[in-house]
Amino acid sequence: MRHLVKTKKFHRKTGQRKALYKHLANNLILEEKMTTTEAKAKYVKSYVEKMITLGKKQNLAALRLLISRIPKGAAEKIYYELAPKYKGRKGGYLRITKSAGKRKRDGGDMAIVEFV
Repeated sequence: MRHLVKTKKFHRKTGQRKALYKHLANNLILEEKMTTTEAKAKYVKSYVEKMITLGKKQNLAALRLLISRIPKGAAEKIYYELAPKYKGRKGGYLRITKSAGKRKRDGGDMAIVEFV
C-alpha cells in the first residue's frame, strides 16, 4: 500500500534525490525549456512553481529562501526576472508537453517542460 507516500523516489537515496531536484530546477530556470522523462517533468513542475510563487513575494526573506533551496544564479533569475513577469498570474507558470519519441536506452517516455 502507498499510504502517506508523497513523492517518487526515483530509485535514489535521499541526498542523491535532493541533488537531482536541485539540478533539474536549475537547468529549467536557466534555460527556460528542458527535455526529460515524464515522471521527472511532473515533479520538477511543482517544485519550480513553488519557487516562483515564493519569489513573487519580493522581500529579502523570500530571496534568501530561494538561495538556500536552489543555486544562487537560478534563485536570482527567479527573483529578478521570472517572478515579476508572472506577478498577475495566480499559478500555472509551466507547461508539460509529451514528446512522441522515447528514450533509446530504456524506452522511457519523454516530455518537454517550458515556461508559459
